Amino acid sequence: MSQFPDYVDVDYTDGEGESPDDYPSIEHKLEKALEVVETGLREYENPAVMWTGGKDSTLTLYFVKEVVERYDDLELPPTVFIDHFQHFDELMDFVEHWADEWDLEVVYARNTDVGDYVDENGLTPGDDIPIDALSEHNQHHVRNILEYEEESFPFLLDTYVGNHLLKTVALNDALEEYDIDGIISGIRWDEQEARADETFFSPRHDPDIYPPHDRIQPILQFKEADVWDAFWYFVVPETVEGYPEDGYVPQDYDDLPNGLTHEDIPVSPKYFAGFRSLGSEISTDKSADEPAWLQDMENTTERAGRAQDKEDLMERLRDLGYM
Repeated sequence: MSQFPDYVDVDYTDGEGESPDDYPSIEHKLEKALEVVETGLREYENPAVMWTGGKDSTLTLYFVKEVVERYDDLELPPTVFIDHFQHFDELMDFVEHWADEWDLEVVYARNTDVGDYVDENGLTPGDDIPIDALSEHNQHHVRNILEYEEESFPFLLDTYVGNHLLKTVALNDALEEYDIDGIISGIRWDEQEARADETFFSPRHDPDIYPPHDRIQPILQFKEADVWDAFWYFVVPETVEGYPEDGYVPQDYDDLPNGLTHEDIPVSPKYFAGFRSLGSEISTDKSADEPAWLQDMENTTERAGRAQDKEDLMERLRDLGYM
């Protein structure tokens, strides 16, 4: 496996010891995001954008599009979408619709070895998959990297083995196949403790764990509420024809101005329906009945509806290459 190239010149300490409070206004946050994206697009030879169809990665994609439109010498990189086989149908529809609308090149990262076994055996989430039915590549990850000793694991995204195989291995295989040296990712400092110490350019150079690459992280400085402010006052007014130029914040599921529909808005309908985080269809619940941006973000947990975060997994998974 290749070593990390020496042509990249970025400041890996940028953002060290900082928090969202170091960026006091939405304008400061936007300016920093655009600066990080421009550096990322200029420094890396084969960058890509991590896109999940969720709010954070869609905001990140918006910044990438803005920078590319601003500079004639920059091109829109491909997006990488991890298909873990347990997405909401609405999310897949959303991704396909906006990929078409925005003329995106989408690389679907899938662990097809696991997916094929599931299809061939008619499995549903929660059913067991025998370890010895997997490819050597996947068995190596389960036995040698995760040091998992059971004979099987449940086909569930929100478990140690399931998450690693369906998301991390799928991503790392795509990074290697497409020779991606920098992946632009929409993680935030306030999202989870495991992400609080991240920097805007974060090295992942150990070839024993993942294809050497960097994480480019332009929205670390956004809190959850900032993300929604950015959508309703910048992203949507600037990208949706007929949306009020000074912004408009929908107050319920059907509250869209000027005859616009959900299909016109680059915000997943799941957020309108009360979901604050979009994980697996099997293990993610909505947080409340009101739209995500109207909920009590200060006193409730953004990812409370996701089973994965009930386990102490994030730090271990991130060490292995999870976002």
